[in-house]
Amino acid sequence: MMKIFRCPVSWIGLLFLVSCSGPVGSEQVEVRVERVLSGNTLEVRDLSQSGGAKRVRLIGIEAPDLQQNPWGNAAKQELERLIEGQTLLLEWDIEREDGYDRHLAYLWRDGKLVNEELIAGGYALAQVRSPNIKYDRRFTHAQEKARIMGQGIWDSQTPLRVHPSDFRQNRP
Repeated sequence: MMKIFRCPVSWIGLLFLVSCSGPVGSEQVEVRVERVLSGNTLEVRDLSQSGGAKRVRLIGIEAPDLQQNPWGNAAKQELERLIEGQTLLLEWDIEREDGYDRHLAYLWRDGKLVNEELIAGGYALAQVRSPNIKYDRRFTHAQEKARIMGQGIWDSQTPLRVHPSDFRQNRP
């Protein structure tokens, strides 16, 4: 009799690969981006139905405000670059809308989680907001790596000095 499941390290490796793959077992919708509004908000059109554009706030990230130079515009431009001309998937979590009438979603492009890519590049901060916590570990890990590597907002020469939410609260 063949013993296939002998090595626990193989199972750990397999679990890691599965956890790094695209969205699994959750509701998704295919969309086309109409325009990017900021580093964490965009307007999309659902390709499966007719109707107007919907505003979407990316879950798990906090991008600098557009007026936080240079990082606000850099985050917006990076999001535009990542999704330009792409058909994308939105993935929902527990809470689907915020208090500003925006849909809350994870954004997938070619099997890659765009929310995570923005954090990994140092364009946005990981922001845990319960109950939408499906990928928080991935986001926290990406942020720690970006911070250690001095990527984007973590660059020691031009760091982001004020958290975006504090910036918005203290704006005149």
